[in-house]
Amino acid sequence: MNPGSIDQHKLKELLSLALAEDVGDGDHTSLATVSSAAKGIAEVRCKGDGIFAGSVVAPALFNLVDDAVQLRSFVTEGDEVTAGKIAMQVDGSIQSLLKAERILLNCMQRMSGIATFTRKFVTEVAGTNARILDTRKTTPNFRLLEKWAVKAGGGFNHRFGLYDMILIKDNHVDACGGVRNAIEKANAYLQQTGKTLAIEIEIRNAGNRSGRPYPPRQLSTGRSG
Repeated sequence: MNPGSIDQHKLKELLSLALAEDVGDGDHTSLATVSSAAKGIAEVRCKGDGIFAGSVVAPALFNLVDDAVQLRSFVTEGDEVTAGKIAMQVDGSIQSLLKAERILLNCMQRMSGIATFTRKFVTEVAGTNARILDTRKTTPNFRLLEKWAVKAGGGFNHRFGLYDMILIKDNHVDACGGVRNAIEKANAYLQQTGKTLAIEIEIRNAGNRSGRPYPPRQLSTGRSG
């Protein structure tokens, strides 16, 4: 499985924030107990069967922590792996390995879980015209890698955020008085702004053909992507 290419600038930004959160002004345990000259080799070993994702994180992360660290990958994004499989070998300063270890593993574990879960649905619809899409229900500030993991699992990315598509949902329909109004307003907005965005609309059912808006209701949250 080839998920394509990832935005390296956004990835660096994400990992820089993760390092700032975890390391702060230094990994004082390692600085206190491990010689700066000490070298070592670490292995990333799979703890269970599934679909692997997250190797894209390692080079970007170690480029921020210590670009002298050497990486060897034995699996690629979307590979099926079994428990005990060595996915990656990392060779370099022990202080650097310890500083990056938890962020790397956290990313790989979460991404591999998403890829594995996605692959189950992809397998279920194999041979049909259905595609498995993701939503915006992602962990704040981790959307880049979670959506990458969906692709590694064989799924497809839907919109990335509020800015790259007009997706009219039930709340929008209720707020502007009906499906027709919502679509007309969306097209008028695109003409006024000069933007070229796809328009999608969600409907509750296919039964209302009267042209009248649905009865008003309280706005909901968390319905869909």
